[in-house]
Amino acid sequence: MCGIVGLHLRDRGLYPRLGELLAGMLVEMAERGADSAGVAVYGDPGWSPSGRVGVCLLDVGLPPKRVAEAVGDRLGSAVVAEQLDATTLLHAPVDPQELLEAATTAFPEVLVGGFGSDVTVLKGVGRPDDLVARYGLRSAQGWQGVGHTRMATESAVTAGGCHPYSVGPDQCLVHNGSFANHATIRRELIADGVRFDSDNDTEVGARFVARALADGLTLEAALKSLCATFDGFYTLLVSSADSFAVVRDAIACKPAVIAETDDWVAMASEYRALVGLPGIEHATIFEPEPEVVYAWTR
Repeated sequence: MCGIVGLHLRDRGLYPRLGELLAGMLVEMAERGADSAGVAVYGDPGWSPSGRVGVCLLDVGLPPKRVAEAVGDRLGSAVVAEQLDATTLLHAPVDPQELLEAATTAFPEVLVGGFGSDVTVLKGVGRPDDLVARYGLRSAQGWQGVGHTRMATESAVTAGGCHPYSVGPDQCLVHNGSFANHATIRRELIADGVRFDSDNDTEVGARFVARALADGLTLEAALKSLCATFDGFYTLLVSSADSFAVVRDAIACKPAVIAETDDWVAMASEYRALVGLPGIEHATIFEPEPEVVYAWTR
């Protein structure tokens, strides 16, 4: 049992409140998974400064200055680093893939939490309310965010095993449930040259979607392909640089609720995570149907 939350803002006037609203949603889902948690924030001006790309590294074990110097030496460009709990945020005015390659060359044993032009991924072990404070999440701004509270069933309780899984540029996937055939699909992806960082079944779904997007599929088409390929019980929330999408398996036994207004779209495992959102009393609220992809674009 895990908890999923997501918020896609349409009203720019709410952008300064993204962190506050997302934090409230995440904390409400603490009882669904208190061993670890993670969030992805899109568009925070401090965490994702304009004109720079970012890479989030997990548990580096070195001061940010030393990390920045090591990555900058390989990149041939100045790198700025910031420490947020278990995550080291790196920024540089280069292509996302360039910064990613420099970071993974400098620290080949360190896991990448996420990368891109607009997303910051923060993950760690501990109760969601404690992690919200350690991240400074309530002060974050932006236009979109997703979060996850984890009760581990498939792999170890570590920062690397937390969701969101972000394995493509500005892409994130959070998951409540279990993929029954993930080992088979993992082997097929490995045979196609895909590399994995964990034993988590969620990473298999994230790698599958990332490959589909890289092959030119839309997010909606990628999730339809996932439904046709993966067996199991699951609710997924997937975000990208311009989209926000939800899908459930054919049985739809994992809970999910969506609320939509002119100002925002939100999704959570339980309605109580949505009650603090502004204008919730006027929202259109519904439970997503099995194997129907619900997608919104910025």
